[in-house]
This record gives sequence, structure tokens and C-alpha cells, in this order.
Amino acid sequence: MNEALLELSYALDTFYFLVCGALVMWMAAGFSMLEAGLVRAKNTAEILTKNVGLFSIASIMYMLVGYNLMYPGDGALIDSILGAFSILGTSDNAAAAVVAGGDDAPYYSNLSDFFFQVVFVATAMSIVSGAVAERMKLWAFFAFAIVMTGFIYPIQGYWKWGGGFLDAAGFLDFAGSGVVHMAGGAAALAGVLLLGPRKGKYGPDGEVRAIPGSNLPLSALGTLILWLGWFGFNGGSELKVSDVAEANAVAMVFVNTNMAAAGGLIAALLLARAWFGKADLTMALNGALAGLVAITAEPLTPSPMLATAIGAVGGLIVVASIVTMDRVFRIDDPVGAISVHGVVGIWGLIAVWLSNDDATLGAQLLGAGVIFLWVFLTSFVVWLVLKLLIGIRVSEQEEHEGVDIGECGLEAYPEFTRAD
Repeated sequence: MNEALLELSYALDTFYFLVCGALVMWMAAGFSMLEAGLVRAKNTAEILTKNVGLFSIASIMYMLVGYNLMYPGDGALIDSILGAFSILGTSDNAAAAVVAGGDDAPYYSNLSDFFFQVVFVATAMSIVSGAVAERMKLWAFFAFAIVMTGFIYPIQGYWKWGGGFLDAAGFLDFAGSGVVHMAGGAAALAGVLLLGPRKGKYGPDGEVRAIPGSNLPLSALGTLILWLGWFGFNGGSELKVSDVAEANAVAMVFVNTNMAAAGGLIAALLLARAWFGKADLTMALNGALAGLVAITAEPLTPSPMLATAIGAVGGLIVVASIVTMDRVFRIDDPVGAISVHGVVGIWGLIAVWLSNDDATLGAQLLGAGVIFLWVFLTSFVVWLVLKLLIGIRVSEQEEHEGVDIGECGLEAYPEFTRAD
């Protein structure tokens, strides 16, 4: 291929990578809207502050530390802490390598790769936000976000995507059912177990009390934003679009991503109707997200019909998991994040085995177990240290009044939550 075609291919793939990264960044808006709608009005400003704050923390920590921990190349662990993406600055020599040619020449900018990866780590941290909503201290959450995005997430990410031992063992995770979603669910579970349920969620006689969200239209909008962003999440993970085979692969990824979401929503809606006697919107929304999580580990090799089925199983799993978490284990997750991302993330990893001939069930289970244990145990330790040092739960009075006032000093809906 001549130099002009190499440069054109490089520019196209870099642009595609950046646009997909921007779509994934827009998922931050989706998480914000979804969570804001599923919490009570008195906790809305705080949940929004968490989401915009965690995205900024993730961006900075991944630049300073995380990217080089996850992609250290041939360097040692210590050397990777202050590498190209560090407080010392950033660099991008990919373009020169493209002009030089050769089989090892990259087909997109290194900086576009960093941008794409940083929005992934923010997605993992966003999962935690909803699960601990309405009773966690804002600054304790931000402190955990520093450790999660700078260290916990990048280390397990390296084991798969940075060329670590899980990759060598044959573990497959195309776009992050395990590395991103299950990891976020595991971190959320550790925090929720130490945090405890919201006041009034469980009665003295064991009854489970529903705590409805304040704005379901906002949650539906958030889900559709996430659905849109997922095309960048999975489509961008193909990494390249500048030849016929890769363009066709990207098209298949987009179609399968969409079909899995549709299958998950319909399956969850039908199960909710059969189980509860009503069409539960929140279950339908979580069903769509479950379908998206389920297909993320392998959106390329299934047929559209199989992708729909994989998503549908995810939708069934998430309804059963949310109910079981709530009624059996009494784990209070206001938005269902642990079930959507953690439990269905495991299913997504297993489902790779159904369509990818390179996958083995043993390697998929190994990857799921290693990632879950690493993230859950390290997160539990960090949460516990924070609990002992500064506390992670607001006072009972602050929880009653709403964390908007106690943590942010303002309310999202003052005309509705406070009398004139």
C-alpha cells in the first residue's frame, strides 16, 4: 500500500475511533439520567454531581496512572507509572510509524486509543454510582473513584487487554462484559455490602418496601442514550473500519448490539408481566441494558438471531437477579446496577462460548472468577478503609432530608421538595 493510502487509512481509523469514544463518553449522560430518574427527588443533585465528578476523576487518574498500568508494553510495573501518559505530558508517535510502514505500523493514533480507553474506565465507575445511591457520602465515593479508576480497574484490564495472563490463557472479552461491566458490578457489590440498605427499605417483619424513583421519563431517556452509546462501545472495539472486511465486521457488531438490547427488553417485559401481572417499565429498561451487557463480550461472531437470544437470556436473568437480590439477600441496589452489569456480565462471558470457536468454557469461567475476585476483594478493602477513616454513610438525619441538602447544599427540584 502506498504512503497516501496508508495515511488515508490511518486518518479514517483514527477518526472512527474518536467518534466511537465520543459516543461512549455520551453514555455518561445516559447513566446520569437513568440514575437521576430512579432515585428520589431529594437525592437527584447529588447523584448528578457523582456522575460528572467521577468522569473527571477517571479522566485524570487514567492519564496519570491507569493507562500505563493497563498497557505497560515491555516496561516493568514501576516504570509504567510515569510513562508517555503521565503528569510529564503525552506523546503520539503513531503517525510517524505509519509513514515508515511495516507490518507493525499502527492503524490509528495512540492518543485516540487513550481517549477510547479512558471513557471505558469512566463507564465502569459509573456502574458503582447508582448502586450506592441515596445514602453514601459524596467525598467517600470520590475517594474510591480515585483508587478504582487509577489502580483497581487498570490492573485487571491489563490481564486481558494489555497482554496479561488472562489473555494468554485464552480468555475472550471483546468489549468488556467482564473487564468493564462485571468489574463495575463487583466494586458496587462490595460497597453496598458495607454501606447497608436505605432506611425504610426493609421492614421489621421482613417485608420489602418499594422506593419508587422520581422521574421515569428521565430514566427512559437515559436508557436510550446508553443504547446509542453502546454502538460506540462495541463498534469502536473492532478498532478498525478502513477496509471491506473490517467495515462489514463493524456493521455486524452494530446489528448484533441492537438486536441483543431489543431481545433483552422484550424478554424482561414479558417475564415481569407474567411474574408481577403488570408491564414494569423499570424492568424493561434494565432488560435492554442487560441485553447490551450480555452481547458486549462477543458482538461479532453470533448471528443476529443468536444475538437476540443472548440478549433475551440476559433480560430474563436481570429480572430474576433484581428480585432475588432484593427479596432473598436484602441487598439494596436502587437502580439494579449489580444485577445488570455484574450478574449479566458473567452470562455475557459464558455466552462467548456459544458462537466463537476460539472460546473455551474453562477460560471464560477463569476470567470471570479472577476479575470478580480481584475487583471485589480490593474494592472491599478500599471501602472498609474509607469507612474506618472518614465514614462512607451519611447520617440518618441527612438521609431523611435528602443528600442533596447535606452533601451539595442545593436541590434539583426545590419547588417540589420544599414548601415556599
